[in-house]
Amino acid sequence: MTRCDWAENADEVMTHYHDYEWGVPTKDERETFELMTLEMMQAGLSWQTILNKRQNFKAAFADFKVDQVALFDDADVDRLMHDAGIIRNRLKIKDTVYNAQQLVKWHAAGKTMNAYLWAFVDGRPVVNRYQTASEVPAQTALSQQVSKALKKAGFKFMGPTIVQSWLEALGILDDHLAKCTVNHLGKK
Repeated sequence: MTRCDWAENADEVMTHYHDYEWGVPTKDERETFELMTLEMMQAGLSWQTILNKRQNFKAAFADFKVDQVALFDDADVDRLMHDAGIIRNRLKIKDTVYNAQQLVKWHAAGKTMNAYLWAFVDGRPVVNRYQTASEVPAQTALSQQVSKALKKAGFKFMGPTIVQSWLEALGILDDHLAKCTVNHLGKK
């Protein structure tokens, strides 16, 4: 099996993520919030660092149950700032809680993040087959459009580079390299 360059000689955690999650279309709202949070936390850090702390994030953020995270208060933020198992960045933690609160409002209004995001691509993944990792852009016109729309809708920490990575993680953008032979159909 040939993988994308970043997963070719990676450890088991990164390889599993590549083979079974990254680029696999999802419409699960809890998973979408989890990946939103992890992508926010990853800003300025390596994805390997985030994956290594993923179980700690799940414990710290109530298994990414958006209704529970939306109820976090300043005491919870302070508690998380002392949790060495996660990324202790006050802005990222506060914006995660804030985004959960925004999602709760959306859900109460009958909207989901998944329907919102997938509407940008008419419900079908955008499949790119770049030849080399250096061709894969850090952001695209789509991630810029989605970033701008999310910010306008009140979400925080949703810059176009974070959104690009998030869309890839969700399978909205399938940026596996052309040489990658991992078949994701039906793995989720």
